Amino acid sequence: MDENGDRAAGKLPIITPRSPVRHREAWREALADAITDPAELLSRLELDPDLLPAARRAARLFGLRVPRCFADLMERGNPADPLLRQVLPLAAEARDTPGFGPDPVGDLAAGRGPGILQKYHGRALLLATGACAVNCRYCFRRSFPYADMALTPARLRAATERLQAFRELDEVILSGGDPLALPTARLADISRSLAGLPAVRRLRIHTRTPVVLPRRVDRHLLDWLANLPWKRVVVLHVNHPREISPAFIRAAAELAGTGTTLLNQSVLLAGVNDDAGVLEALSRDLFDAGILPYYLHMLDPVAGAAHFQVPEDSARRLYESLRRRLPGYLVPELVREEAGAPYKVPIVSPFAPENGC
Repeated sequence: MDENGDRAAGKLPIITPRSPVRHREAWREALADAITDPAELLSRLELDPDLLPAARRAARLFGLRVPRCFADLMERGNPADPLLRQVLPLAAEARDTPGFGPDPVGDLAAGRGPGILQKYHGRALLLATGACAVNCRYCFRRSFPYADMALTPARLRAATERLQAFRELDEVILSGGDPLALPTARLADISRSLAGLPAVRRLRIHTRTPVVLPRRVDRHLLDWLANLPWKRVVVLHVNHPREISPAFIRAAAELAGTGTTLLNQSVLLAGVNDDAGVLEALSRDLFDAGILPYYLHMLDPVAGAAHFQVPEDSARRLYESLRRRLPGYLVPELVREEAGAPYKVPIVSPFAPENGC
């Protein structure tokens, strides 16, 4: 019998990962030193100071946070730089746009207990933290009430006890915020608690931290991943090929070296990656880095992000172009998340033949 079969039959012991040494890892110093003042970001990138008043107003609605190493990838003097556009607060964020609200994908209705969301069969999502290494301006949880729902240490035991009652649960997803914004020792606390769920076969981690702060992938994190008793999947969040820096490529290789499957999901963003050539390069460069393109998300309609929206007809045309340019395994599935839907809803190209390959 294979490993998963033995585990399902209760024959394999649950391995508790070694607890990492509790100390302040070097990456945390870099995270603490992230740029949080719009004036500093504009000055660092040699941008027009006239952008500052609007940036400060928008940052009061949703704070600015950019690791310095990620800012170093941005083009100086270019306010339309696609990496900058993802993080720079703009006046457009204050506009009230019909159809855009604080809970765009029904997260609040999906709450199933302390720190737990469940929308899809067999999977449960833990809101490991409300913190992120970078504040993306299109974040669909930018207004989320983390203080009430995030998985604090005090809520961890109650959450895992609640998960015991979930039927047919075979995958736990760590999300947030960004779980890799937590110290590795805290991640180990969470995984030790989850070790009491014998039916779980996979642990999935959704993160953008290795993209914007590659040094987060250190020996402590790699040891923790390598010693987990489940199959591991890390879903990264890369939106533009210029985010695939040499440091990120090294970090991805180290993650893959632990036996972890690496996938990527992007968000289709106006002014960032709404171009077939950019998306083609992104898929090719991800695969060269050992990462499989997984999802290309339509923008979640969160208040403050309407200026990133790509019309659906344009998205379909871009997707059709990708299908013509790339082999199927490099084409991420174009999807939308809809509140109450039992799965991510595919955006089917109108040009696709009915029985196409």
